[in-house]
Amino acid sequence: MKNLFTWLPTLAGSLAITTFSLLGNTTAAVAVSFVNSITIPGNSTDLFPLDSASTNANLNRLGGFGSDLYYDRVNNVFYGLADRGPGGGVIAYNTRVQKFSLNVDPYTGAISNFTLLSTILFTDAEGRNFDGLDPAKLNGSPTLLGRSLDPEGLAIAPNGNFYVSDEYGPSVKEFTPHGTLVRTFTTPQNLLPVDNKGNVNYTTTDDTVRLVAGRQGNRGFEGLTISPDGSKLFALLQDPLTEEGSPNGRSSRNIRLVVFDTKTGDSIAQYIYPLESITDINDRIPGTSNDFTSTRQGRNIGISAITALNDTELLVLERDNRGVGVDDPLGKNPVGSKRIFKIDLTGATDISDISLASTNNLPAGVAAVSKSLYFDIATLLQAAEVLIPEKMEGLAIGPQLADGSYAILVATDNDFSVTQNAMNLQFDVCSNGSQVPLGATCPSGATLLPSYLFAFKATAEELQGFIPQESVAVPEPTTMAGLALAGLGGVGLKRRRERSGR
Repeated sequence: MKNLFTWLPTLAGSLAITTFSLLGNTTAAVAVSFVNSITIPGNSTDLFPLDSASTNANLNRLGGFGSDLYYDRVNNVFYGLADRGPGGGVIAYNTRVQKFSLNVDPYTGAISNFTLLSTILFTDAEGRNFDGLDPAKLNGSPTLLGRSLDPEGLAIAPNGNFYVSDEYGPSVKEFTPHGTLVRTFTTPQNLLPVDNKGNVNYTTTDDTVRLVAGRQGNRGFEGLTISPDGSKLFALLQDPLTEEGSPNGRSSRNIRLVVFDTKTGDSIAQYIYPLESITDINDRIPGTSNDFTSTRQGRNIGISAITALNDTELLVLERDNRGVGVDDPLGKNPVGSKRIFKIDLTGATDISDISLASTNNLPAGVAAVSKSLYFDIATLLQAAEVLIPEKMEGLAIGPQLADGSYAILVATDNDFSVTQNAMNLQFDVCSNGSQVPLGATCPSGATLLPSYLFAFKATAEELQGFIPQESVAVPEPTTMAGLALAGLGGVGLKRRRERSGR
C-alpha cells in the first residue's frame, strides 16, 4: 500500500495535512466520505509544565488523543483524552485532558490549523494528581483503586464538568473543568474484577492469582458518551467480562453497555452489544494464515469509542489490534476491522441481573441492541491510499456544514511512540521499525510514530435523528498566554499556553 502521509523528522510542532476525497467532490455524493487528515508528529509536546522547557515522554509528550475525542459545539473547541501514559501502568504519569481548536471548512469539512489551548491535569480534592500507575504500584495493594486512573472515555456535562471513564476499575469519575475530582460513580458489582481467591483485584501481581469474574485485564470502560439532555451516561466495556463466554470471555462477542443516571451516579441498565463475528472479520483478510483464532474474538477485537446520536441511538467505533503502531511500525499485519456501527437500544433487554457465564449465546428472551454498519474506516482510507493506524480510539461528531452534512472526526493513539521491555526499560519506536533509547534521535529519514486526526463527512440523511447536546458552559481558564510555532506551508501546530490543574 502506498503511504501518502508526510513524515516530519525535524519540526516537532509542524503538521502534515493530507487531502484525498476533496478531489472526488464532482462525483455522486456518498453517505460518508473521507475528507482529509492532520498528522501530529510523535515528538510534539503538550503544555505541561507551564514553567519548564524540559521535554520527556513521561512528562509532556503529547501522545495523540487516542483514548477519546469530544467536540463542544457550543464553544467550538475539542477535547482529546490521553490514557495512562507511555509507561503502560508501571511508570508514573499525571493523567490529563487536552483542549484544542481546529478549523473545519464549512463547505468541504476539511480540517486544518490544529491549535493546542490547554493541558488540564486530573487531581483529587486535595490537589494530588491522578496517576497512570497501576493500583498495586501506586497504592501498594491491587485491591485499592485509589488515584490510579487509566482514562479511556470522555464526555462533558451541561455545566462544563468532565466525565471520564477508566479502565482500571472500571469506573466513571466526574471532574470540574479545571480537573478537580467531584465524585466517582457507583460501578455495578458484576463488573468489578474478582480473582480466584475471591478478592476484588485491579492489578494481578501474583502468578498464583488470576481473574475469574468481572472485567478482563486492561479491558474496562473504553467508551463513554452522554445523552443530549445530559441525564444519562453510556459506558461501554472494551470486551466481554472474564467469565461471560465459553470457555471464557476471550471467545465471546457479548460486551456490556452500562447506562448511568448522572444525577445519582448509579447504573440504571445494562445491555448487550455484540461485537462483529470473527468469522466475518477473517473473511476480509486475504488468505487464512493471518486469521484471528476463536480466542481472539473477545480480546483482539473490541470497541474503542462511543458517541450518542440521541437518547437511544449511538455510534460505536470497533476495531482489531492491527495496523501501524508501536508493535507493528511498518504495518505488516493485514487489518481486519476498523469500523463504525450504529446501534439502537430500543427493544434491547436490560441484563443487569442476568449472567452470561460460560456461554457465548444469549439466553432465550434476551435481545441485544440492534446494530448496523455505519461506515468502514479502513475501506475509505485504503481507497485513498492512506496508511491505517492500529489504534483508532477517539470519535466525535463535529460541526454541521453549509449543506447540512456533518464533519465526523476520528483520532488515533500512537502509544506515545514508546515501548518497553520486561525490565520496564523504555525505548522510542521509529517509523522505520527501529527502536532507540528514550529521547534519542531516530535514524536518518525516520521519525517517532505520529498520531492522526481523520476527517470524514456524513450527509444530513445519514445523521437523521441526531440531537446535539444541550449547552456546555465551560469557564475560561484563569491564565492565558500566547505561543505559536511556525508551520509547514502556512499550516502549523499552534500552541497557546494555559494550564489548569497542578
